[in-house]
Amino acid sequence: MLLAGALCAATLSLGACSGQEDESKNGRGAPQVGFVVVQVEPVPVTTSLGGRTVAFETSEVRPQVNGLIRRRLFTEGGFVRAGQPLYQIDASLYQAAVEQAAANLASARASAQAADERVRRFAPLAKMQAIAEQDYTDALAEARVARAAVAQNNAALETARITLRYATITAPISGRIGRSLATPGALVSASQASPLTTIQRIDPIYVDMQQSSAELTTLRQAIASGGISQGGAAVRLRLEDGSAYGFAGTVEFSEMTVNEATGTVTLRARFPNPNGLLLPGMFVTAMFDQAIDPTAILVPQPAVQRDFDGSAFVYLASKDNKAVRRKIATSRTVGGSWIVTDGLRAGDRVITQGVGNLRDGADVRPVPASSPQRVGAPATDKATEKAK
Repeated sequence: MLLAGALCAATLSLGACSGQEDESKNGRGAPQVGFVVVQVEPVPVTTSLGGRTVAFETSEVRPQVNGLIRRRLFTEGGFVRAGQPLYQIDASLYQAAVEQAAANLASARASAQAADERVRRFAPLAKMQAIAEQDYTDALAEARVARAAVAQNNAALETARITLRYATITAPISGRIGRSLATPGALVSASQASPLTTIQRIDPIYVDMQQSSAELTTLRQAIASGGISQGGAAVRLRLEDGSAYGFAGTVEFSEMTVNEATGTVTLRARFPNPNGLLLPGMFVTAMFDQAIDPTAILVPQPAVQRDFDGSAFVYLASKDNKAVRRKIATSRTVGGSWIVTDGLRAGDRVITQGVGNLRDGADVRPVPASSPQRVGAPATDKATEKAK
């Protein structure tokens, strides 16, 4: 029995050695790593800027005549339309002025009619030289003066009617109206400094963003040199609570001057606001593709490692299945990837899985990163099973 046991142990040992040699020959001893093949592709240069919402239109409602407010005709905080009556000022004096102007106009018209009739009678007499020529000339002048008086009184009547209309204060624009700063019984004047109320139109609504003039200059120079191309004008918003706004906006314009105090340029975007979710003065974050980099190389973030000096590097899988350490330069992140500006070429196989224990020049067994990683028992166990 001792001899049989020794023979069995020797057989198992030989089988295990044979299995290890076969596995070494097949390259299964090298660690399996996942790789991606990098390519040159266009990538948007996304800009994220803080901003504040601004009403599309704002109107301060002010009186244009003097008088006591009799009634307030709107609900505070409600929606009003352009031309809707808001306040009624006591119109007694202005109504009387209209009636007086109308009477003056009637008197002027009567005088003009009499002057015209006098001219009509003098005309044939002047031809027969039955009256002095000067009398006829004076009659013509009086008729012209009478017609001018009619025009003057007609203008005065129109002015009185306009002033009477101003006694009813109407909404100059459509929008959401604020609280009233004057109550019935208050005396208002056309020269007062404070408004009666304010109306704001918030659909659509503006978002004013601030961008560093240095960043804007760098971007414009890159576009001018052809390194990147102009991006789209679509803008997305992130609200104060971190949620995304449901509507996209468009960039309307950028200021032509730089704020000397902050060194920034104001960009304005326009957004639809049908539900009134955005209110003037809210802080938001605007994100938009300000340009497009047509020659970008993206590398998944797990593949990028850092040296002690902070420089970035990756491992490549060479054609002879060796791990090659390569220093790279990165600019920024896009989603879950780094944009690599130097160190890689299209077609390089960048190792993204199994990079933890890699060494430069080590043997590797590369598989596409999308392939499942092989999980098996240790090699000694497989050798034992093969020997059995």
